[in-house]
Amino acid sequence: MDSITYLDTLGEPAVAALAGVLTGIIFGTSAEQSEFCLRAAAVEVARVSLGPRMAVWLLTFSTALLWTQGMHLFGIIDLGTSRWLSAPGTLSGAIIGGAVFGVGMILARGCPGRLLVLGSTGNLRAILSGLVFAVVAQMSLHGALSPVREYISGGWITSGPNPNILWELGLPVGSGIVVALVFAVLALVIAKRNTVSWVTLLFGCGVGFAVAVGWLLTYALSQISFDPVPVGSLTFSGPSADTLMYLLSDNAVLEFDVGLIPGVAVGAFLSALLSGRLAWQGWDGEKSMRRYLLGAGLMGFGAMTAGGCTIGAGVTGGSTFALTAWVALVSMWVSGMITDKLLDQRPEQSATPATL
Repeated sequence: MDSITYLDTLGEPAVAALAGVLTGIIFGTSAEQSEFCLRAAAVEVARVSLGPRMAVWLLTFSTALLWTQGMHLFGIIDLGTSRWLSAPGTLSGAIIGGAVFGVGMILARGCPGRLLVLGSTGNLRAILSGLVFAVVAQMSLHGALSPVREYISGGWITSGPNPNILWELGLPVGSGIVVALVFAVLALVIAKRNTVSWVTLLFGCGVGFAVAVGWLLTYALSQISFDPVPVGSLTFSGPSADTLMYLLSDNAVLEFDVGLIPGVAVGAFLSALLSGRLAWQGWDGEKSMRRYLLGAGLMGFGAMTAGGCTIGAGVTGGSTFALTAWVALVSMWVSGMITDKLLDQRPEQSATPATL
C-alpha cells in the first residue's frame, strides 16, 4: 500500500496521529535511555563543569542539525514551508518567553519533555508538573493568559518571514552541516573526557534523529494531504495543550501533535520497563511541591510566548536556523544558568546537578 492508499483507508487525521506516535516513541525511548535534559546541561555549564549531560545535549543538537539540514540540502524536505521560516517571528517573545521558561525549568528540575519521560516511568512529581504545564500552556494560547502573551509577542516582530541565520549571513549552501559537525566533535570530546558510554551517546543521537523523523513525516503528509498539514516536528508546548483539549473536548480532532504525547509516554515506559527503572516517586514536602508547580506554570507560559520549549524552539526550531528559535534557546540557557546560580548553588549542592 502506498501513502495515498493509507490516507484513503485510515483517514488523514489518523495517519497524522500515527506519524506523531512513531516520532514520539523514538524520542521517548531515546530520551529515557540517554537522560537527555537541557536543564541538567545548563546546570553543568553554570557550575563550570562540562559533564555528561552537556555531551548528550550537544550530540542531540548536532544530530538534529545534521539530519534536518541534510534533508533540506538534498531536496527531501523544504524547510521554507515550516512554521519557523514561513511566517514572521517574535524576537520579544523569544527573549522574554525564553527567560521565563529558563527560570521555570530550573524550579521544576526539568523541561516539559523530561517531565513527560519521567512521568511515564512512575514519577508522580513529573506527572502533576506536566499537567500544570499543559493547563498553563493552553491558558496562554487561548485562555486568560493569552492577552499577556500576545502583548509580549507583539513587541518586536521580524519584518517578513522569520530570518534564517545562515541565509542572512550569506553563508554557502551546506554550511549548516558544517556547524552540525563542529557541535558533534565538541560533544564527542566532552563525552570522552567524562567516559560517557557509547550506548548513551547512541540514544542521545536518537533524540536528534526523532526531530528529523518528525520533519520528514509532516512534510510528506503536507505534500499528499487534501487539507493543510503544518510542517513541523517535536515540541511539547502546543502538543501538550492540544492533547489535553483532545481528552476534554468532543470537538477536537486527531493530528500529529495529539499522537506525539502518547507516543513519547509509550516509548519512555517501555524503555524504563525493559531496563528495570520503573519506580513510583512522590513529593518530598509542600515546599518542594510549590517549587515544582510554580516552575511548571512558568514553563507553560514561557514556552507559548517563546514559540516553543527546549525541544520545540531549542532543537526543532534550532535545526532550521530560524533566528527567533536560536534567540529563544540562548535566552533559556542564560536564564536557567542565572537562576541556578542564584537559587541552587550552595556549597553542599555544587558537586552535581539536582535531579527531578
